[in-house]
Amino acid sequence: MHHISTKRARVTIFAVALFLSACSAGGVSSVTPTADSLAAIHRHASSSKIQHIVIIVQENRSFNNLFYGFPGAKTVKYGYNTNGEKITLQPIGLETTWDIVHDYYDFLQSCNGTGSYPGTDCQMNGFDGEYWGCGSSCPNANPPYSYVPHSETKPYFFMGKHYVLADQMYASNVDASSFISHQYIIAGQASSAVNYPSGAWGCEYSGDYIGTLNSERQYGSNIQMCFNNNTLGAEMDTAGLSWAYYASSVNGDGGIWSAYQNIAPIYHGPDWSNDVISPQTNFFSDVSNGKLRSLSWVTPTCANSDHAGCGAKTGPAWVASLVNAIGESQYWNNTAIFIFWDDYGGWYDPEPPAELDYDGLGMRIPMLVVSAYAKNGHVSHTHYEHGSILKFVEETFGLPAMAASDKRATAPDDAFDFNKPPRKFETVPSEHGINYFMHQAPDHRNPDPG
Repeated sequence: MHHISTKRARVTIFAVALFLSACSAGGVSSVTPTADSLAAIHRHASSSKIQHIVIIVQENRSFNNLFYGFPGAKTVKYGYNTNGEKITLQPIGLETTWDIVHDYYDFLQSCNGTGSYPGTDCQMNGFDGEYWGCGSSCPNANPPYSYVPHSETKPYFFMGKHYVLADQMYASNVDASSFISHQYIIAGQASSAVNYPSGAWGCEYSGDYIGTLNSERQYGSNIQMCFNNNTLGAEMDTAGLSWAYYASSVNGDGGIWSAYQNIAPIYHGPDWSNDVISPQTNFFSDVSNGKLRSLSWVTPTCANSDHAGCGAKTGPAWVASLVNAIGESQYWNNTAIFIFWDDYGGWYDPEPPAELDYDGLGMRIPMLVVSAYAKNGHVSHTHYEHGSILKFVEETFGLPAMAASDKRATAPDDAFDFNKPPRKFETVPSEHGINYFMHQAPDHRNPDPG
């Protein structure tokens, strides 16, 4: 397990420096910050009460697929195909051994059934144009038009009914690949990249590249992997605040959801050994030993990810164990937990995403918010995206925006009530606890080979 690095707070200086750095990178307007603009960076309500933020990243589920029938949320029982035919949604468990292709082309297919740039006319009627890998053994004729049985999502429904469920959360990126999504949740952008890398998912090998989108949402030229983008981790470093990214190991041993491996200053610097931690289960010991960082990301293994094709249904229990570890610890009263699914995974959803710029928004995805200050049983209908989580982090810790997505996004203020005292944690019921995951066999499979 990596050790926590010692960092000295220098908040007043870093706020100006990082604001100017973001301006020069084009992330925000290139103007000299005023006292008022810097003051606006700081969060008015949570900064005195939230001292830790945990971002749990799950995989590849649309909102309608995972929270089908959730009370008070906008879900449907049927969808339409490219011929205008009504398709009744059928149950398909998390434990499939096959996947649905999910990339930029299939986003366009799902959106309007043409595989071309949809403009503002996204009809959500082309999911039958995607490719799925079950062939003649498919459980029904239209696999994307499905939902996860409620018997498998009990921990998620419990959290939604006792804390907050957001039913208007969308991917910041129009692409539907996990690589791009994971870049967005640390940096608010992915250098206009699209789909999947040609080889490794980061800086570990030279010569790997990835495609791009241009301003017309058409495919552009390839760019080199190993980006130099600003990240929340780097901003936390400058602020003298601690952070950690919990993921599988890299260098030929998995690690496809270890986003910081593609950020050159992190991968080639001290943060790689200090703050990028594997395996993921070290999160449990850090919490129990009083070493929870100010900001943490936790990513799953294939088996625990909810990702189609991994042949497992332990994802809900995995998330429940992470939440329970925090809820039963000293950190409950000062922690905000965000749980979201990185992309829609090819599964049907009826809600068309807004077109905000050339690479956003993407499909609707689920998000849960768990905290001692989270509203009880609240379904938020506020429009969120990846950048909303980033904005909450930035405003809580006094960090400036990094890119377009976190600048434009709405922070999830309506998920919290900071005027009330922290409420008692309600344990999430689950068939597997921490001990199960601590003794689970290693899993380095790559469900997204690209």
